[in-house]
Amino acid sequence: MTEALIGFAAVLALVLLRMPIAFAMGLVGMLGYAHLNSSRGAISMVGRLIIDTSQNYGLSVVPLFILMGLFVNKGGLSRELYALSFAFLGHLRGGLAMATIAACAGFSAICGSSLATAATMSKVAMPQMRKYKYHDSLSTASIAAGGTLGILIPPSVILVIYGLLTETSIGKLFIAGVIPGAIGVLFYLLAVRWTVGRNPDAGPPGERTSWSGRMRAMRDVWAVLILFGLVFGGMYGVLNFWPINLTFSPTEAAGMGAAGAFIIAVARGMRFKDTLEALKETSRTTANLFSVLIGAWIFSNFVNLAGLPDALRALVTANDVSPGTVIMSILLVYIILGCVFESLSMMLLTVPIFFPLVTSLGYDPVWFGIVVVVVTEISLITPPVGLNVFVLKGVLGDVPTGTIFRGVTPFWIADLFRLALLAAVPAITLWLPQLVR
Repeated sequence: MTEALIGFAAVLALVLLRMPIAFAMGLVGMLGYAHLNSSRGAISMVGRLIIDTSQNYGLSVVPLFILMGLFVNKGGLSRELYALSFAFLGHLRGGLAMATIAACAGFSAICGSSLATAATMSKVAMPQMRKYKYHDSLSTASIAAGGTLGILIPPSVILVIYGLLTETSIGKLFIAGVIPGAIGVLFYLLAVRWTVGRNPDAGPPGERTSWSGRMRAMRDVWAVLILFGLVFGGMYGVLNFWPINLTFSPTEAAGMGAAGAFIIAVARGMRFKDTLEALKETSRTTANLFSVLIGAWIFSNFVNLAGLPDALRALVTANDVSPGTVIMSILLVYIILGCVFESLSMMLLTVPIFFPLVTSLGYDPVWFGIVVVVVTEISLITPPVGLNVFVLKGVLGDVPTGTIFRGVTPFWIADLFRLALLAAVPAITLWLPQLVR
């Protein structure tokens, strides 16, 4: 156990020295494994992991969902989603911020990336909110917070990574994210209402849209509905009606989604240059994710060999610590780490340590996966690292970082309430997965 704790501290130190998390985990894991086993065994382990990862068919779901999200972005579907949300919510005080959150939720359902959602919606929603003289703090905060939904509402790349890392059903993880995602949207809307209740000038009401205009806005999102229905209807057998049998595995669903998004984007004027950019970006993002994943597996093998999970279980048993106290302690660790690490790195560094302990206490791995993703969502808007905040700063430029962080405070508090609710009532998360075979 001592070696594992030293290794964990070494990874933290290397990351703080700005070494990429993939190399930090891989280097410490390899050296630690060599210390406990042998240098030849460590080299063999690393080589085997690299080969197995490159040949893992299940991992092909990652680039396909990334490609799907990029094609959706190139097809301009975010504008239609925002127009629909604006048509129903824009006339309320704070309604444009609410419309932004609703549009982010819809875009997340066909994108799967928080950073992409935040960057895309900032270009669509920010001009409208400035037109109606919204305070920058509320405008940017609604985009940053709404963007966090991208890693929870399926398809979620981080849920795919968690499923592959822990050998948990990706299909069940996806459907388990639906209700927590909806609760997140509701709590964010309440955060907007609370903000404009304290300061009505922060979010003036917009124009009311007629019902005919709302119907036109609904017709404009047909492509989104078809794409979402194709991917998830096929994954969960909803499209099975005689004589057609459309049932997809997660990888096949990702392939169908990428193909469908490509057809829609081409129909909406996507150029050959845009297609090449999407393919290049997919390659870069996939390579980065796979590097981090390989590093995490190397570090996980070292941690398991050092006996840290077994030692934690023994420590909990010997001190008669209640399972609830263990979960609260783990969540507190995640919240603290979220002030330093970005979401994926934090999850990959800690899940190999906490997952065996949590499952040994009888908790469902699907529930734990959703809770981990929710708490990593919080890290996306937590100072000083909150990546969504810095994405907005990079896109907008003229809004101070401090203004954005002040604006996200009500949304951060709303996330803490949601986390407490999901941790206290696991049935909220597990109800839909229990309906799926």
